[in-house]
This record gives sequence, C-alpha cells and structure tokens, in this order.
Amino acid sequence: MAHLHSTWSDGTGTVAQIVSAGQRAGVDVVMLTDHNTRAGAVDEGWHGSVLLLVGEEVTPERADHTLVFDGLSFAAHPFSRGSQRFARFGPGMPHTGLASPSLTGIELWSFVTDTAERVRSVREGLLFAAAPLRVLDHPPALNVSEWDRMCLSRRVVAIGGLDAHQIGIRVRGRVPLRLMGYARSFRQLRTHVLCTELVDGSLDHDRALVYDALGAGRCYIAVDALAPARGFSFWASDGTVMGGEAPFDGQTLFASVPRPASLRLVRDGTLVERWKADRPGVYRVEARLRYRGRDRTWILSNPIYLR
Repeated sequence: MAHLHSTWSDGTGTVAQIVSAGQRAGVDVVMLTDHNTRAGAVDEGWHGSVLLLVGEEVTPERADHTLVFDGLSFAAHPFSRGSQRFARFGPGMPHTGLASPSLTGIELWSFVTDTAERVRSVREGLLFAAAPLRVLDHPPALNVSEWDRMCLSRRVVAIGGLDAHQIGIRVRGRVPLRLMGYARSFRQLRTHVLCTELVDGSLDHDRALVYDALGAGRCYIAVDALAPARGFSFWASDGTVMGGEAPFDGQTLFASVPRPASLRLVRDGTLVERWKADRPGVYRVEARLRYRGRDRTWILSNPIYLR
C-alpha cells in the first residue's frame, strides 16, 4: 500500500495504528509517505505480518508532488485538475515534470484524489465514503492515455496510490468520527509487486526486493475490493516479464488471472485482438469484472516493451 499519511504530517492515525490497519486488511507492505518528512522511519521494518517502508511525499506548493523512496520517485496524482463541482477542493495539484528521466514512474490511479475530483454531488461523495465500489469503476481516461503516450518514448512505471489520511476528528488518541478508516482504504486499491525471491524477515534485504520490483515495473494495480488479485502475471513467449523490454520478434503474449475475467490486450493505447505481437509496441493488459451490472477495471498491468 503506497501513499499514506500519518500524524507525522496531516493524517489522523499514528504509525502504529496504520500498521495495525494493514494487518487487519491483510496487506503485506505499507509504504508511508508523510509530507516532507521521514520521521516515521524510526518504526521502519517488520511488524508481525506487515513490512513498513518509509519514504516521503515531497510537496512544493500546489504542484509537482512526488513520492520518493530510496532513489525511486513517482509523480503523485500527476494529472490532478481539481474539482469542477466543488471549488473548495482547490485548483488541482498537477505535475509539470513528467518529462524528466529522473522519475521512475507515476501514480496512475490515486484512490482519493482521482475519485474526489470526479464527484459531481454531495450525494455521490457520501456514496463514495459509504460504498466505494459504487463509485470506483476505472482509472481516469486522461491518466491512462497520457501514461500510454509517455511509455512510447521511455519506460514509465505505473502504481496505484491511496493518498489516505483517514479524514476525521482526532480526540485523545482516537478518531471517533472518520469518513474512511485506513483499514477500509487498504481493502480497495492496491499495488502488487512481484519479487524475485522470498522475503527473509530482514529489513535491508526485503526492502531491496520491494524497491527492485517497483523500479523494474514488475508490479500491477488492482481493485482488490472487487476480488483478490494476488496471482496475476503477464509475460511474453521469449521470457520477457511485465516491466521488461526486449527486441521485437513476433512474440506471443500471455496473461494469467486468479479468477475468470474479461482480458484486454492494449498496444500503444489501442485495443488489439490477437495476443501475438505483430509489430513493435508497448503492450499491457487490463482485466475487468462485472459489478452491479457494469464492467469495472480489476487489474491494470505494467507494460512489456517490444522495441
């Protein structure tokens, strides 16, 4: 789980409370990103079943917010434009440095920011707080099309983020009134990483595994609230895996999902029918599930780059 705020900045939960929420939600890794501080790093490491990793969200005024983790950097809510319906949400927090090669990637789907900016009424906002899946359907089309365009020229890793603050009122160490608790947020949108070996319980080793997977793009975004997404994979017949790059050679592409779903192969932003690459391109997979009579994005892979 990435992009979280604690009481070290403007969240309402302590680090210990966030870790406890991660344990209740069944996540493996919690990535804390308080604004302009790594004070929470004093607690970095394994806490029972949860590995806490600590970066920070570097936040210049109203633009270019960036999630930073030991040399990795992801543009936070990079296409934020603010809410057309509610001016109090502000004018948006876009990222103007997306062309910089120093960026590892982007927060393609920001659970709170992207959804809040698309809310059209108070009723819809309350519905999102009460039943997120009723509102959460697909990542914003602009975000995805811009990401596809960026990937044409270089590898750009996409992650999903929560931007979770557990908005509420904190009284004597508790938050008796909250719109959405951390544990509930953790059950919605997740970034799954595919590590090259098993964790061994040591911070340095396991942190390096997670950051290596993120940096290489061996990760995918999933709405686990729709269905558990652990076990997804995407690879090419020459052995190239998700996030990898290889010379184009007419490879066949494969995807495996943990349950039946509608699979879509996308090349350079365009849906293609055949799973055999017929030309160079940036290939990625979308898996969709039906929920309440509508298709919803369930899994969004990082690409395989065939140049």
